[in-house]
Amino acid sequence: MSTGSSFRFRLERVRALRERREDLARQELAKAVSRLSGSQSRLDAVDANLERVLADQRLATSTSTTVDAEELRARQAFVERIEAQRVSETLELRRRESDVAERNSELGEAAREHRMLERLKERQHAEHDRETGRLESIALDEIAIDRFRRSAA
Repeated sequence: MSTGSSFRFRLERVRALRERREDLARQELAKAVSRLSGSQSRLDAVDANLERVLADQRLATSTSTTVDAEELRARQAFVERIEAQRVSETLELRRRESDVAERNSELGEAAREHRMLERLKERQHAEHDRETGRLESIALDEIAIDRFRRSAA
């Protein structure tokens, strides 16, 4: 015996879209974290290269042999180029960190919206179950009253 219709959440399409949006935001955050990691690795490599070049330059200038001015200028230009590369990689790392923070914020917002619709669905489903139970109780009471009347007659 069924006294009511089955539960149907009217905002199911919206809920599904929000769920998809949350999944996409999670994927975008994962990509942003991966890009951040790559950027950090490149900066670490530039730092290591800069340390090596500076050590080579110190070694070259500290030895007792003479170094001509042209070689010193070339070495200094190379160091400056690597330092500029380090500045560039540092800026890129900051952009990647900002991107991760933005993606994380987007994921948080998408998750909140999805959770809100999930809670609404659960609340409406519980209300539907209560109403279905109430209607079934009324129907059973009517059946019991009809049987009592028949048996009393």
